[in-house]
Amino acid sequence: MSRAFVKEDAGERWTPPTPARAYQVIWTAGPQPEVLRETDDLLDALQWLASRDRSGFELRDRQGLLLATVA
Repeated sequence: MSRAFVKEDAGERWTPPTPARAYQVIWTAGPQPEVLRETDDLLDALQWLASRDRSGFELRDRQGLLLATVA
């Protein structure tokens, strides 16, 4: 196999990075903020937030601008 397609440190095949999504749902109630969901569809992100039965979520856009919170 060509070394161009192998990661040097792990010996795994190279995989392209995932594209950045337009919106991130972040859970802030834990010890560290954690991205739980990424999507390009704002309505999908809002519906996902509405279906949760717990609080501590933030919805942010690609630049990190806060769009919504679930307290």
